[in-house]
Amino acid sequence: MGESVQDKIIRIIAEQAVLEPEDVTMTSTLEDLGIDSLGLVESIFAIEEAFDISVPFNANQPEESDFDISSVAAIVKAVEGLVAEQQGT
Repeated sequence: MGESVQDKIIRIIAEQAVLEPEDVTMTSTLEDLGIDSLGLVESIFAIEEAFDISVPFNANQPEESDFDISSVAAIVKAVEGLVAEQQGT
């Protein structure tokens, strides 16, 4: 079995933040990890590529998007939702 959604996202975010995956917790915010808006965009592109999904273009505007980026846990939940949606489950 491959990496879980959670493990992949933590790895992607850790790469963007230039941290070890162990340093990224589910309660971490992107701000806590030192990821700026450019890092967010790069993270989203990497997540889209890794999971073959399309993240809503307004993900960086939480008040206008269903894609919650408030914490690592929220990102994992949002990606799991998009993956399930794409698989029709």
